[in-house]
Amino acid sequence: MRSVLEPTRRGRTSGARQLANRDLAQVLRVLDTDPVATCMVAARLQEFGLDQRGVYGELWSRGGPADSLCFSGANLVPLRGGRDDLRAFAEKAIKGPRLCSSVVGRRELTLPLWDLLAAHWGAPRELRDDQPLLSLDRPAAIAPDLRVRRVRPEEIDRYLVAAIAMFTEEIGIDPRSGDGGRSYRRRVAGLIESGRAWARFEDGEVVFKAEVGALSRRTGQIQGVWVHPDKRGEGYGTSGTAAVANVVVSSGRTASLYVNCYNDVARRAYAKVGFRQIATFATVLLD
Repeated sequence: MRSVLEPTRRGRTSGARQLANRDLAQVLRVLDTDPVATCMVAARLQEFGLDQRGVYGELWSRGGPADSLCFSGANLVPLRGGRDDLRAFAEKAIKGPRLCSSVVGRRELTLPLWDLLAAHWGAPRELRDDQPLLSLDRPAAIAPDLRVRRVRPEEIDRYLVAAIAMFTEEIGIDPRSGDGGRSYRRRVAGLIESGRAWARFEDGEVVFKAEVGALSRRTGQIQGVWVHPDKRGEGYGTSGTAAVANVVVSSGRTASLYVNCYNDVARRAYAKVGFRQIATFATVLLD
């Protein structure tokens, strides 16, 4: 990974340009050198390519993907670059309407990029500047919960109750705000239909849930881990996460997730499963 403090290379252009499908093979090779940290972007590109209509975003570079790379969509994700590259990404982001709801990625890239954006985009809703990025490339170190299974499409209403509770607790806003929950329901339905939503049901109620939010050829990123408040402290989160991680690993991929540094309960649970920190993320949540 190049340092963000690396000086500009001679011959590099001053501004960031949008990449196209002709750049896709090179981009994917670059992302493959850091497959866990770049999973969110790699999964989109492997499925849709660089067709803007499919990827719901743009990929920017200043010179070439091997030197600088940034994804701009619902999230702004710096992937590679030095100081001048980040400045070019910030300038390009500022010129157009802000479409992203967060800036997220490796901390050594995300925080310097945010420093350049902050004066133009205003104070963030929340800055999470220390999020250990964890990975697991072998079966879980503990027994998985055998009652955790894929959610079926007809169970969406019951699953949504838990998903909304998790989102509100984690992000601090109700995902139904704005359009009454239609877009959030579509998003959750898509995860269920693709077999990437997992839960344990008891008496028809979700007591544990998690999703594989991004699935690239090399990595499955687990998100939305949640345990019903009445069941917390009983091991549901640990054994449930082990079950989902095992599914990812059995597919030949590395299981991954990132967690807030202050969430000691979750960090202990993930350590028991066998996850180990490989990098640090940061997330800037925007209004």
